Amino acid sequence: MADPFAVTNQAPPLRGVNFFTRDAALGDALRPYAALAGDLTADPGLTRIGELAGSEEARAYALPANQNPPVLRTHDRYGNRVDEVDFHPSWHWLMQHAVGFGLQAAPWTSDAPAPHLTRAAGFYLWSQVEPGHGCPISMTYAAVPALRADEALAKEWIPQLASTEYDVRRLPAAAKNGVLAGMGMTEKQGGSDVRANVTTATPAGDVYQLHGHKWFCSAPQVDVFLVLAQAPDGLSCFVVPRVLADGNRNPFALQRLKDKLGNRSNASSEVEFHGTIGYRLGEEGAGVRTIIEMVAATRLDCVLGSSALQRRALVEAVWHTRHRSAFGGLLADKPAMQNVLADLALESEASTALGMRLAAAVDASVGGDQQAAAFRRIGLPLAKFWVCKRTPFMVAEALECLGGNGYVEESGLPLLYRESPLNSVWEGSGNVNALDVLRALRKPESLEAWLLEVGSVQGADTRLDAAVEDVLQALADHQNAEAGARRLAALMALCLQASLLIRNSTPEVADAFVASRLAGDWGGVFGTLPRTTPFDRILERTIG
Repeated sequence: MADPFAVTNQAPPLRGVNFFTRDAALGDALRPYAALAGDLTADPGLTRIGELAGSEEARAYALPANQNPPVLRTHDRYGNRVDEVDFHPSWHWLMQHAVGFGLQAAPWTSDAPAPHLTRAAGFYLWSQVEPGHGCPISMTYAAVPALRADEALAKEWIPQLASTEYDVRRLPAAAKNGVLAGMGMTEKQGGSDVRANVTTATPAGDVYQLHGHKWFCSAPQVDVFLVLAQAPDGLSCFVVPRVLADGNRNPFALQRLKDKLGNRSNASSEVEFHGTIGYRLGEEGAGVRTIIEMVAATRLDCVLGSSALQRRALVEAVWHTRHRSAFGGLLADKPAMQNVLADLALESEASTALGMRLAAAVDASVGGDQQAAAFRRIGLPLAKFWVCKRTPFMVAEALECLGGNGYVEESGLPLLYRESPLNSVWEGSGNVNALDVLRALRKPESLEAWLLEVGSVQGADTRLDAAVEDVLQALADHQNAEAGARRLAALMALCLQASLLIRNSTPEVADAFVASRLAGDWGGVFGTLPRTTPFDRILERTIG
């Protein structure tokens, strides 16, 4: 007699899958840069990250970091302000590996070829483990180009930021093995409109004293922050350490931690400044111009982080359906499910390709390539707008592939789903990025860079050529430019993705993407690709 309590027809745990070597889309996205970076598809560092990311050990740390969110300690037992945040050990495990892999600021001091592209691939892989801890990693990476506005501050901070040692001790930076960075830009009354900030910065000898608040200060436990405040000559940028060189704590009053929809492993706080010491970075009144490089770098990581969420959701959906039977066969063999999975795979691959292309542009622009810098200027807000907007829809569909199992916390899909809207909100919402596209287009070199990119495959697909013409027609409508900003940004981003897939992916992937996303042979929801789509050829690329 069969055991009525025996568990059958459940997918085994997803473990022992190397997230790097089993990701054909990532390999195709990296391969075009082999002349500059070497063969990254065989990179031993990325292989190690992929192996650990797909391990049972990594999965065991991801959920506890979110189930045990950080806790604020404002005072010690004697009533002294300490303003510290306590984290679960799982958080520190994740952070230690991320820093050890050099995913924070190591590329800025590396002499290896294409360090930013290599780092982007690693960040994409490691973010698939647990996305919340990527926040301080990303902000540390983004702080370096802004710090270069001041030679002395750069010399003081960048070597420590680039260290691959994770050091949580509350000490002056010079006494630590490595430090991490954050930023404080938005305030209660302003949000994305940082010029409405009311925090003041008063000169006091060689430093400034800050008075005011920040409404969102993510990762308040890190060592140094880039902060915007109103100096006598206007909005300026300041370097604000948590601990001063003499060992005293800089006034940094944490009021509370945000109770967020997702990103629960990461602490986001409200902070008040009361005579807080800041060191001016850049000229007075040039705060936005100084910090803009930090914004650009975090936008890249928003694209990479969203691509990672898409990829992890896709892998979970494919894995489950390849091991779950229903209605007389495996779910993954059912034509309706194949359509859904193939559609999800197209979305993920297009996002991955665009993220890696932008990371390669960072390497080139750091090397002085003006064409790459112009492409980065237009490509980042386009990708940030589109990839981050698409992610919640995709993760929701992937969750549905697991049915009720996907709605249960232990599956990990609810974590991904709660995280999926974040990158579209962070560092400028959809409207902010769409309008930034319009601002970028005021410079002729931005449009030229976009046209060169999509024009590299001109004639390869008439449907893409027609979409490019539609963009040019939309650009001629100056009167309604702002009202049409989102529509324009979406189409321009899709054209970029299509051109990359035509160049670097398989004909089946490129044709299905263009047919559905640009030619309108699509029902508007996942799983409505043309019936003639070779689903099996697309799906064989997902996890090998």
